[in-house]
Amino acid sequence: MPEAASSGATSSRYLIRLLPVVLLAALAMAYVFHVEGDNAYAFRNIGPILVVVLLALITVWRGAGRWTGSGWHWLLGTFGFAIPALGLSIYLHYGYATDLNGMYSDAIYPKELFRFLPIYTAVAGSIGFAIGWIVGRKV
Repeated sequence: MPEAASSGATSSRYLIRLLPVVLLAALAMAYVFHVEGDNAYAFRNIGPILVVVLLALITVWRGAGRWTGSGWHWLLGTFGFAIPALGLSIYLHYGYATDLNGMYSDAIYPKELFRFLPIYTAVAGSIGFAIGWIVGRKV
């Protein structure tokens, strides 16, 4: 019986640790859908956001319920992916929503901005992950 209680405590620890990441990701996804509407690009653009949640889950899982349980490389790698991927995506969506420097009004096809954005954010996030991973191995 104590094993079941331990398992419940462990899963609740995972949920508590992941809750801020999941809430931030849900807000970012809601903002992407708010700006883009319900089109195919919006569904593509939530991909890197879901990768951030997956990396956070892996980080907590590898650390046995703690962020730094398996060392700093997973945590810094996750931050390294999240900062450029989420930052670039949210900034471009904000610029599109507010017509920053004519991003919407001066473009011939304004929605095409979001066509290849998931690739750009994934590549930038991967570079950030690699840098964070390397720094985390040295800490």
